[in-house]
Amino acid sequence: MTTTTTVTATRPDHDGTNAVIHALYLNGFNAATAIPQPLTEQLSSTKPHWLHLDMNAPDSRRWLERSSGLSDIAVEGLLAAETRPRVVSRGDNLLLIVRGVNTNPGCDMDDMVSARIWTDGTRVISTQLRSLRSTNEVAVALESGEGPNSIIELLIYWLTRIVERVDDALDGLEDDVLTLEERALSGERSNLRADFARVRRQCITLRRYLAPQREALTRLASEPVSWLDDTSRLRLREIADRQVRHVEALDEIRERAAVAHEELVSQISEEMNERVYVLSIAAALFLPLGFFTGLMGINVGGMPGIDNPMGFWTVAGVCLLALLCLLIAFRVKRWM
Repeated sequence: MTTTTTVTATRPDHDGTNAVIHALYLNGFNAATAIPQPLTEQLSSTKPHWLHLDMNAPDSRRWLERSSGLSDIAVEGLLAAETRPRVVSRGDNLLLIVRGVNTNPGCDMDDMVSARIWTDGTRVISTQLRSLRSTNEVAVALESGEGPNSIIELLIYWLTRIVERVDDALDGLEDDVLTLEERALSGERSNLRADFARVRRQCITLRRYLAPQREALTRLASEPVSWLDDTSRLRLREIADRQVRHVEALDEIRERAAVAHEELVSQISEEMNERVYVLSIAAALFLPLGFFTGLMGINVGGMPGIDNPMGFWTVAGVCLLALLCLLIAFRVKRWM
């Protein structure tokens, strides 16, 4: 006897208490209708539909393992806690794991949010641990009648939104680097080194996921699944090309930040060297003078000029002459 688990559908304003975040039928006219309950009775339908589950809800795991009809590999991929972007196909079934920029309040954008997507060309089953803005945009577009018409278009539409959010993040990083470069040139150095380190850290973290995601999207366009036509493959290649440019842009931003940081360190070192140089010159000038005046100031008998009223001025003149000789020597040796 097969055990089934019933989960209920919710709207995009998901509160985290139910397993299903989005459960929609695609009607082929840029819109969708909610899948009626009980949900388990509708999954065998050949009508295109999208089911998006919240992994934080226990019913999601139970339904995927008992009632979804997916293979163990697909269920494992949809429920994986730690994921890196990849694509796996088996026949006409395709499992895609991608990462999107984290736009949740109070979160760093480089803490990327994963979307786990399984599809066979007729239906899409996806899961999430944290909310992803691109996912909600797909649901809003379908509800407003401006969304995709088919499962293939839904996948392409979703990936396009994920890639667009990366565009926004890279634009922000480029603006940050430009601002930091201007601050470095203007001499404003308050927390500048920490800001450069932050930008470089964000670039490294983003590249950690975008580099394998670039490979996954490139492979997706050539996967041997029958429901991907030539036009869809071409659109997927365009998305993969944009991801390639993202990785290149990240490398450029990171290099700009590194060069600007090195220039900042060079400026600080140069200023420090100038200060040390001035102090060294001063020490070199006053060291013999200090020795001479100390020698002349010892309180013992036999010091010449003690009874001479011009003795002080004679000593001062000798000191000035020694100072002049040192300056001339430094000038000749190009030390000044």
